[in-house]
Amino acid sequence: MSSEQIRYNGRVAIVTGAGAGLGREYALLLAERGAKVVVNDLGGTNSGEGASTRAANLVVDEIKLKGGIAVADYNSVVDGAKIVETAINNFGRVDIVINNAGILRDRSILKISEQDWDLVHDVHLKGSFKVTQAAWPHMKKQNYGRIIMTSSNSGMYGNFGQANYSAAKMGLIGLANTVAIEGEKYNIHCNVIIPTAASRLTQGVLPDILFDELKPQLIAPVVAYLCHESCEDNGSYIESAAGWAAKIHSVRSKGCVLRTSIGQDIITPEYVKSVWSKVTNMKDAQHVNSIGEASGYLLEVMENLKQRKIDGFEDNFKYSAKDLILYALGIGATVKNANDLKFLYENDPDFHAIPSFFVLPGLLLSLTTNLVASGLPEGKADLTNILHGEQYLEICDEVPTSGNLTSTGQVFDIMDKSSGAVVVTNTNSFDENGRLLIKNQSSIFVVGAGKFGGKKDPIDGVIPIVPAPKRSPDASIRYNTSVDQAALYRLSGDLNPLHIDPNFSMMAGFKTPILHGLCSMGFSVRAILAKYANNNPSLFKCVKVRFAAPVIPGQTLQIDMWKESKRIHFVTSVVETGKNVITGAYVDLKQVVAKL
Repeated sequence: MSSEQIRYNGRVAIVTGAGAGLGREYALLLAERGAKVVVNDLGGTNSGEGASTRAANLVVDEIKLKGGIAVADYNSVVDGAKIVETAINNFGRVDIVINNAGILRDRSILKISEQDWDLVHDVHLKGSFKVTQAAWPHMKKQNYGRIIMTSSNSGMYGNFGQANYSAAKMGLIGLANTVAIEGEKYNIHCNVIIPTAASRLTQGVLPDILFDELKPQLIAPVVAYLCHESCEDNGSYIESAAGWAAKIHSVRSKGCVLRTSIGQDIITPEYVKSVWSKVTNMKDAQHVNSIGEASGYLLEVMENLKQRKIDGFEDNFKYSAKDLILYALGIGATVKNANDLKFLYENDPDFHAIPSFFVLPGLLLSLTTNLVASGLPEGKADLTNILHGEQYLEICDEVPTSGNLTSTGQVFDIMDKSSGAVVVTNTNSFDENGRLLIKNQSSIFVVGAGKFGGKKDPIDGVIPIVPAPKRSPDASIRYNTSVDQAALYRLSGDLNPLHIDPNFSMMAGFKTPILHGLCSMGFSVRAILAKYANNNPSLFKCVKVRFAAPVIPGQTLQIDMWKESKRIHFVTSVVETGKNVITGAYVDLKQVVAKL
């Protein structure tokens, strides 16, 4: 608990509807802490009828009796300029505006009159706007302001008989959002309080047992903090009641793409019905902070659709539980380890793919098309002159344990390294509904394809490697590979004879067939999941590696790991030779669950 008292010395605050209830508590607390307060209250009834100076005067007298400074104002909030004028004429500035004034005219929808609607909106929504608008130039000039809008649970959730009130209160949230955006560069913050308090507006509405505990003085400190210069919140919605407070924000589901390409302009209601559960699935819902973020996501969807139509290379990748199991065996998963059973047995209740399996859609697209060769000036690349240099894999959305993916590939960058060319390819893989699940980026070194006058450095968007920290590893794990490791791994689809045919490997410059670099990467991903994710593949986000040297099947791999927040750096080496075979590598996790 901080020992430094929060003060408002030199600050001028306007509190509307301050003659009773919450407004009174706000005014008293701010004045007690050094603020000069304009106590605004029209003095009318709960339903907005009549006027009186008595309510505001009583609060001003109470403040003065305690040694504070305050002045009364009796104007309607619709005349917001007059209220601000009171602050300027008496105190010369305005720093804080708490839009608290409100009335109730509860009726069911059929019984709400135009007057019921207009009066409620005038006091709550228009009144808050008018006071804020009048205070704005003063706050902008002094480069400081704190504004509070008062919403309600009725606005957030609706309430029977309060269509006029709930609409106005939700409108205040929209108003606050824009005020927060426009005020940010002038150090004018706007936040929303969503209070539930015992007041003249809630008396008779709330049960007595609840009414008695909803003391306005328990909410006042929350609002006071939101009005202080040390509070950095801007655009927050804070609910508070009975000595409790919480932030509220809206979230949006990931949704579902309803077409497969930009050219598809017809969507049927029947198809929408068939995928409605995905549209409304809130499992992985995310908070969207701005219109820009919302639009950015939609633009990404459009770009993905566009790529699916124009990319020159497309391939289907169908897989089942059998494929996941074969891959897991190919990278060393074993029934000797009880934690690996989830990768090896399709009826295990937690059956999962090891995430690195999903390098295969991109790899197989490259092997079955001339994707790499298409990026070269002479268009020549085959299995005898290509080496896998770097690999990036990102899991973008939940991937099922069986499915039929469509992968689109393109050449993203080409570099001239004299002795050869580096071709960088991007592959995106989508499910049958057009949902982007997987991103792969491969850097392929094509021996002898250099000296074509190209650039040497990568463009933005080529995922860089990241050197490991210069300290001893935080953890190390060793795995033995089998002499049959490459023979087993190739059954997952990487059929390059370099990894099994002695004659072919000799032609490529190796004395004996070598292990697939992606197999070594799979072993490394297994190690990191085991050490830092409790073997939970759903915590995996992405991996980036550089392949530095070959591994001979039967050699022992050592994976050295360094934890940096949710990023696990690693270097993989061969124990028998001491050579590093994977460098500059890392796995990003959604959460670290380490057994210390």
